[in-house]
Amino acid sequence: MAEPVVRVPDAKVALSTASVYPESTATAFEIAARLGYDGVEVMVWTDPVSQDIEALRRLSDYHRMPVLAVHAPCLLITQRVWSTDPWTKLQRARTAAEKLGASTVVVHPPFRWQRQYARDFVAGIWRMANETDVRFAVENMYPWRYRDREMLAYAPDWDVTKDDYRHFTIDLSHTATARSDAVGMIDRMGDRLGHVHLADGRGSAKDEHLVPGRGTQPCAEVLERLALNGFDGHIVIEVNTRRAMSSAEREADLAEALAFARQHLASAARVPRR
Repeated sequence: MAEPVVRVPDAKVALSTASVYPESTATAFEIAARLGYDGVEVMVWTDPVSQDIEALRRLSDYHRMPVLAVHAPCLLITQRVWSTDPWTKLQRARTAAEKLGASTVVVHPPFRWQRQYARDFVAGIWRMANETDVRFAVENMYPWRYRDREMLAYAPDWDVTKDDYRHFTIDLSHTATARSDAVGMIDRMGDRLGHVHLADGRGSAKDEHLVPGRGTQPCAEVLERLALNGFDGHIVIEVNTRRAMSSAEREADLAEALAFARQHLASAARVPRR
């Protein structure tokens, strides 16, 4: 009988530049290269380098770190980055992805107070997706909580599987904050799941973005399922290292996250030896 061998799927493991905050976008490229990541996801935020396509191209070339995805500026702190108009932000994110060779733009659903944007969002994402080969992968979010009160901050819904999108991003810190079933959400996304933000959480009202394995989310199970299903999208380490006491401690966390992802993506398969 043939012995099991390790089969590693085509999915690449990338580092989100948000994972090194408060250090810079440039530092993220350097760390990703040193630790052996397959590429980076650029979080477009207030760091001017993250907004500059030519600066990003130079970093990518210098460190030999491809940009695999661009995260559009959807956060509260980036409301004025790349215009105050949300559609302009997405158009610029698409342009950046195309010029940098990235396959994916990650986008959050609108905030509820962005009423016109929210009203047109599902149809608008389909329209933009039809104009490019870049995937617009809409990311699951969570209700905002304060004590016993819950506020629905996103529209059409924080659970993006309730709407019709061509591609999804699942974020396992967000499933923890939402206290939702990550595996069930992946099942609902089906073959439209194109992108993964790998992190962990304990169900706190705060979006924790822990190193995978340090919370309650089924991070290992999710990776193993993706591997067995032949997932060929990107696995992006998006963790919070702000409490790291030194650069060495931050790097150790990011090395641990990378090792976790690679370990659980490698699945045993009975393939005859040649």
